[in-house]
Amino acid sequence: MKNASLETMRLMKLQGMASAYEALLNLPINQQPESHEMLANLIDAEQQSRHHKRMKMLLRFSKLRYQATIQDIDCNSKRNLSKEKLMTLSDGAYIERGENILLTGATGCGKSYLACALGHNACLQSYRTLYLNMNRFTEQIALAKTDGSLIKWLDKMKRAKLIILDDFGLQPISHAVKLILLQILEDRYENAATMICSQLPVAKWHEYFDEPTIADAILDRIIPKAHRIELTGNSLRTRSKHLS
Repeated sequence: MKNASLETMRLMKLQGMASAYEALLNLPINQQPESHEMLANLIDAEQQSRHHKRMKMLLRFSKLRYQATIQDIDCNSKRNLSKEKLMTLSDGAYIERGENILLTGATGCGKSYLACALGHNACLQSYRTLYLNMNRFTEQIALAKTDGSLIKWLDKMKRAKLIILDDFGLQPISHAVKLILLQILEDRYENAATMICSQLPVAKWHEYFDEPTIADAILDRIIPKAHRIELTGNSLRTRSKHLS
């Protein structure tokens, strides 16, 4: 009967519950929990298993550039990044509130790494996350327009609770891309978070768009509800070369 229950769990794809039940059956009789305790253990095991599977799926979907975690981030005054600021963002509440994060600083200062650490943390908290550098962003728009899947692609962007746009401002973007970016930000306004990494200071973003009306509309959906982090200090890439 126990083996039948175990097989039924597997057929029902209750893998976490099945593994936990099998482990309990292998315990000596006097160490096996009472029925109510066993049921609680099995439900907890199944819940944890499903969370782990979802986390792995979200991390795979996110396409994060770096395998970084919050614990990997170096917080100090030279970088203009405090532990308190990082902890404020680590609970994911900014995503629920639809607040953005603007990461700026010179090349090599760790913007992308920090963004990926926050993205990884969002995946752990079951938030659908998507990382794109601006080259890939414009390429995907062009491809979606070519094959007629633009609406489907926009829906995919809308479903992501956190979008990370990296290397923002390195190259000019077309009028069409600006309009699509505006549409994405409009869809996400106050419902989801967008993180932007850029070497350009925020004060120069309006000039970068080079179209005042569109610039006003885009920035109005980015800046008012945003956490700003301007990283400073020497290039981490240079430091890692010296350490190696």
